[in-house]
Amino acid sequence: MSATVHIAKLAAAALLVATAFNLSGCNTHAAAPETPRFALVAHPQGADATHAEVYSGDVHARYESQLGFRVAGKIRARLVDVGNHVEAGQALAELDPLDLKLQVASAQATVSSAQAARDLAQSEHDRYHALLDKHFISQTQFDTQVNTLKAAQAQVALAQAALAVARNQAEYTTLRADHAGIITSLSAETGQVVSAGQNVAMLARDGAIEVEIAVPENRVGDYRVGAPAVLEAWADAGKHMSGHLREIAPEADRVTRTYRVRVSLDGQAPDLKLGQTARVYFASADAAGQQIIPLSALYERTGQAAVWVVDARTHQVHLTPVDVAAYQEQGVVVSAGVEPTQWIVTAGVHKLRDGDTIAPVDAANRPVIL
Repeated sequence: MSATVHIAKLAAAALLVATAFNLSGCNTHAAAPETPRFALVAHPQGADATHAEVYSGDVHARYESQLGFRVAGKIRARLVDVGNHVEAGQALAELDPLDLKLQVASAQATVSSAQAARDLAQSEHDRYHALLDKHFISQTQFDTQVNTLKAAQAQVALAQAALAVARNQAEYTTLRADHAGIITSLSAETGQVVSAGQNVAMLARDGAIEVEIAVPENRVGDYRVGAPAVLEAWADAGKHMSGHLREIAPEADRVTRTYRVRVSLDGQAPDLKLGQTARVYFASADAAGQQIIPLSALYERTGQAAVWVVDARTHQVHLTPVDVAAYQEQGVVVSAGVEPTQWIVTAGVHKLRDGDTIAPVDAANRPVIL
């Protein structure tokens, strides 16, 4: 019996030790801090810039010139390619100058002939003037020589003007850029015969950048020249640039029945490239003080819309009720509940609990310093 009792005591002691070990292990695991969950965060955007309808357009230079030769001829050389940046006065293309050089030579010969005729008329005028002084000829005969001399002098002036035109045309065989800018298109190649004024190259001048949009006829009456606008490149979403409406076409396009509207940037935009797609938002007074947030940031609890606001000091999230004003393609417009300076969680809101600590990241998965 003593051996049995001793074995029972040992088993009970072992059970107590195992139980204590398990309890200590559980307590150690529970005490380990949880790793903060990564969460996508962003600032609410002012809805006054995006509350109105959105228009998509293309980036253009403020001034675009269609360049062409001032004389007809056959293109001998093309000196630039599409995308090249050119300076004012730089040669873009050349015509074969042979025919124009022949025209200059012909004009020079005409001037020489007219000058010889003028000299002959001058000598005849002088001779008749001497005869008139001696009363050997009548006044009528002398007046005829005076008129002949004037006609000869006029022929010289006419021939010299024609020579000047021919020389100018010979200079027009080189097409030059009238301003610094970028060649955006070429519509003629070497060996092609072009007429005077035919478009050869399109030049987008350096300087002001604009976005051209098409506004339907039932909406164009809502906008005025000078109205403030916000622009956003499609390739760089979220980066807003201020601008204003500069021009509204007076006539609708006959095919699309829309009006061409030009929106200018208020400052420089070196990141914008010609031809890029951009969005234009017109400021709306009705949306003053409102904010716009992504639809994925909206959370609902007991019928009340809310968002998870991040505490910048502790990185903890807290559910904050908001008042929804409108649902739009760009997001949800809220009239109260959040401020532009606050950070809110914009993805995975249904996996959070009040008081959770997060590791904030931006849309590119880069850590965000709150």
